Amino acid sequence: MTNPRIARSLIVMVFGTFFGILCSTLMNTGLPQLMTVFHVTEAQVQWVTNGYMLVNALMIPVSAFLIRRFSFRHLFIIATAIFLVGTLLGATGTRFIVVIIARMVQAVGAGMMMPLVNVLAIRYAQPEKKGAIMGIIGLAFNFSPIIGPTVSGVILDYLSWRYLFIVIIPFIVLTLIASIAILPNIAHNELPRFDGRGFILISIGLWSLLMGLSSISTADLLSWNVAGLILLGLIFTGLFYRSQRHREQSLINLHVFNHRQFVVATTINTLITATMYGNAILLPLLIQTIQHRSALVSGLVILPGAILTGTLSRLSGRLYDRLDVRILVFCGLAIDCTGTILQALIGTNSTPVVLAIFQTVRQLGLVTMLIPLQTHALGLLPYSMVPDGVATFNTIRQVAASFGTALIVAVVANVNQHWSGAGYLGIEAGFIVCLILLLISLIVARHLSRQKSLTVTTQG
Repeated sequence: MTNPRIARSLIVMVFGTFFGILCSTLMNTGLPQLMTVFHVTEAQVQWVTNGYMLVNALMIPVSAFLIRRFSFRHLFIIATAIFLVGTLLGATGTRFIVVIIARMVQAVGAGMMMPLVNVLAIRYAQPEKKGAIMGIIGLAFNFSPIIGPTVSGVILDYLSWRYLFIVIIPFIVLTLIASIAILPNIAHNELPRFDGRGFILISIGLWSLLMGLSSISTADLLSWNVAGLILLGLIFTGLFYRSQRHREQSLINLHVFNHRQFVVATTINTLITATMYGNAILLPLLIQTIQHRSALVSGLVILPGAILTGTLSRLSGRLYDRLDVRILVFCGLAIDCTGTILQALIGTNSTPVVLAIFQTVRQLGLVTMLIPLQTHALGLLPYSMVPDGVATFNTIRQVAASFGTALIVAVVANVNQHWSGAGYLGIEAGFIVCLILLLISLIVARHLSRQKSLTVTTQG
């Protein structure tokens, strides 16, 4: 960063966003406890995660408009305050509906925080240091959702579900104070008009897609709850795309898809994100449901890979500034495929230590390519398109997370329903699906091109 105050601002924003994204997976391990405490069904308790996911996804497209309309300082302070209100509400709520509302309020704040960090980094980082800066952001975007189940596993082994909210409060208060003290007031010259019609279309589209995908494991594939909602979601998403292409002041400038490298990098990121979130479901299912071990053991299996992700995120960003992105992605995919093959062939009958080793191998592959892909997708866009690119990239990432989770759960359930094997065959099939998605990523990765900054350096 050329401006020290911008650098300090980025640190504050990454710190706050870390806890915002952490909450996306923090509650997953606590769902059984919530079912017992509030006497709700499995379908009802899913709204704790589905409600968060839905609102978070809806806020990301809106962020492109907000970033063009308001200053980073005001937006981030408001987002942090909203997130704090949601966290306080969840910590003190005595009814199940209050917990759901609290999660949705949290999602509004987190959904605003995420794009702000990306846009600030891409806009103000020096071209030759974009990878390194995005590596820092990787701590929030890639490390926090992975460490979430471990943190919640430890908390729930000793404390109640309420502490999944309480432990977040001091960190968000600290973020709010630091934001008020440090964030600069960068002037904005744009006064865009809010595209209400586009927002309604994308809201219906995303809601239908996410609800349809999340119902795959509990309803028939050809039912309204699955096929009907997914079809409805695709129709409204298509209508949104069409409306945005022909509006002067659109909610999101979808001309980002005219940039080939953005499309290629986003497609690969979508596929590997689906496997990452799918894998986050497979391991707890294997360890807790089939091997009958505790949530703490499940969290500890994920911990080494999560620590590796946090440790190497910045390094992978720096490597993007020095190495061809194609080398990083192909190496990352090769390592990830190796770890996935080991999980599928050996992992289901292994001890927690062996599972942790295989998962760490997978995370090494993921961390090698996640930050370079994000930097490649956003860093090559024109300056004016960065907010739209960030919004589009993160929205697709959110849908990919939902798709990966739904697909893996559906595969596990269907295989276990038709074949015996104490549930192990379903888990193995889930790992194989992850492998197939990674192999498709390898094919798409052939269309990646060398980043411009390296080309200029080489010529110079």
